[in-house]
Amino acid sequence: MNNQYIRREVFCCETCHELKSFWEKEISKQTGYRELEEDRQGRSALRKLREEWKQRLEKRLGMLDNSDGKEKQANTVG
Repeated sequence: MNNQYIRREVFCCETCHELKSFWEKEISKQTGYRELEEDRQGRSALRKLREEWKQRLEKRLGMLDNSDGKEKQANTVG
């Protein structure tokens, strides 16, 4: 009877090791996919274009704010 328990325990340990190995491989694959996707997004021109448009809009808003401020000063002085 003890032999049955030992066999089951050994089988369970082998199964646990296989499960652990399986999930480690899956996690490794997913990590690789995530890194490839991050690299692809990093090389994408979309991020650069968004940053350029953001800078253009900020400059435009800054110019509009400056022109409004100059008009108000001219109106108060004149």
